[in-house]
Amino acid sequence: MPSPLADRIRPKTLDDVVGQEHILSENKPLRRIIDSGSVPNMIFYGPSGIGKTTVARIIAENCGMSLYKLNGTSSSVSDIKDVIAQIGTFGAENGILLYLDEIQYLNKKQQQSLLEYIENGDITLIASTTENPYFSVYNAVISRCTVFEFKPVSADALIPAVQRGFRLLSEESGSEIIVTDEICRNIAYGCGGDVRKAMNTVELCALCGEIIDGKTVVTDESMKTLVQRSNMRYDRDGDQHYDLLSALHKSIRGSDENAALHYAARLIEAGDILSICRRLLCIACEDVGLAYPQAIVVTKACVDSALQLGLPEARLPIAEAVILLATAPKSNSAYMAITAALDDVKSCDALDFPRHLQNKHFDGNGADIVGQHYLYPHDFPNHYVKQQYLPDALADRIYYEFGDNKQEQAALAFRKKLLNDK
Repeated sequence: MPSPLADRIRPKTLDDVVGQEHILSENKPLRRIIDSGSVPNMIFYGPSGIGKTTVARIIAENCGMSLYKLNGTSSSVSDIKDVIAQIGTFGAENGILLYLDEIQYLNKKQQQSLLEYIENGDITLIASTTENPYFSVYNAVISRCTVFEFKPVSADALIPAVQRGFRLLSEESGSEIIVTDEICRNIAYGCGGDVRKAMNTVELCALCGEIIDGKTVVTDESMKTLVQRSNMRYDRDGDQHYDLLSALHKSIRGSDENAALHYAARLIEAGDILSICRRLLCIACEDVGLAYPQAIVVTKACVDSALQLGLPEARLPIAEAVILLATAPKSNSAYMAITAALDDVKSCDALDFPRHLQNKHFDGNGADIVGQHYLYPHDFPNHYVKQQYLPDALADRIYYEFGDNKQEQAALAFRKKLLNDK
């Protein structure tokens, strides 16, 4: 059985690699390192299908080292020991380059088993991960490696690769493949910067093509069927998940309803309405807050409706909540206040309550103050009387600062009236 097109068309030189110009173009960091012939320990970080494995193979071939490839999803400590056993053998006289794909799936012990050998240079490690290595890779490994971030390939840069894929299939089959530039463009734009996914789509389009006069014709209909939803890069447990939620949150905080709708739409398309709903409830309290206290009520109603409706109808109340929160006045005064209060709670010991706030109980013999002496606010004009509520050590502490929005300024005016009436 032939290997997939993505493997058969894999670039042999760095100049053939699609994308990654920020690190592979002339005089860029990774390119200069590779051209120097001295390969350090490196971690390649980025989405799947964008050239991490290809670049590692090119490096191994150019430096003359023996390449060993392991995958973190299936490798064990014994597999790593088998590579270590090759140190000093005739087959590894030029050194060992270990390409460790998906390193984030190795546990701490497995990663630690490599430390001694990458430290002394017996093994040169090139690891790849689709997750942020600073969160998923053991710190001691990170400290011995240089991290390079690979980015999704732009659609425009992917178009020539798609066209080259069709040409290769045509040469291999000996039959001309008729495909329009528009179809190539749609495949490139529909694959979300994933070169491997684009090549797989090219191969499927060729297999599904109509045979007309001995030629394979790729139709627009079959292309659309194969490309649909393929541009969704989303992992519920990975960086894409948290990046999307972060982008949604910051767009709403920045009062950009259009950007917020874009990121919400991407989450909806991925079917993850639960994450959207939870984040919207947080935003209503954290970023809109007391500037429009009803925001949490409306958002909760929208969230409940979305969860009851399910997709596709859930998109409607979600859109309503997103637009409401993005266009609402903003205040983080409640967020700042509770954060400051929590800081005090964490830094102070358990402080005594003022005596007049305690539950009624016997004072005991020798008590400095006998009786509770609590002042009941409802017995006073405007239902307010000044008395100390915070513990003595924090008596003058101020956590909440009134925001400059209409709602909080009205509350401030009422507070000043209470104080002035005393």
